[in-house]
Amino acid sequence: MAQKVLDMMTTDVVMLSPDSSLSEAAQRMRDEDIGDVLVGDNGELRGIVTDRDLVIRGLAEQPDPANAKIGDLCSADVVTLSPEDDIARAVTLMREHAVRRLPVSDGGQVIGIISLGDLAMERDEESALADISAEPPDQ
Repeated sequence: MAQKVLDMMTTDVVMLSPDSSLSEAAQRMRDEDIGDVLVGDNGELRGIVTDRDLVIRGLAEQPDPANAKIGDLCSADVVTLSPEDDIARAVTLMREHAVRRLPVSDGGQVIGIISLGDLAMERDEESALADISAEPPDQ
């Protein structure tokens, strides 16, 4: 069983500029088969936008979703982990902040992300969440 965030994190993160459109974020999520994109400038993390944010904060709440920018709706109060943090810390932070994803940074640069699904697959491969997380996306 992996004990460090480094052992479980995904390194293929997508970071878009705060000026990126909701449509661009949605297309990248679709194309990369991911549920979030990081928002930043020059590798510096400014926030995170999830597929749920696109629907709730974007389509449902923005007066003009076609012209809205992800910087306007991203969660800017992002909690991060170090690659050397224990997995237990990731679990604790997810619980405390009620989030499903945590960016991983090293020296101020984002190098990965760890999700609730990653933790579920590692901790209990037989769990329903691990089964769902392991399934390919609907096409």
